[in-house]
Amino acid sequence: MSSKKVLLGLLAGVAVGAIAGILFAPASGSRTRKKIAKKGEKYAEEMKEKFNEFVDGITSKVTKAKEDGA
Repeated sequence: MSSKKVLLGLLAGVAVGAIAGILFAPASGSRTRKKIAKKGEKYAEEMKEKFNEFVDGITSKVTKAKEDGA
């Protein structure tokens, strides 16, 4: 199994667990929606950072391969 699939599975599991924890916590509906929105923004930012790191890594490998092949 590739590390990309493992990372995506891990992040999806964490997101589902966090949402389930919030939904089953005793709080009002509006408060719960705010918590879900905050968690969603947090996870979206983390995913964006991980994606950018992945793209930067691939870009540097491609650049190095081009330089070595030239």
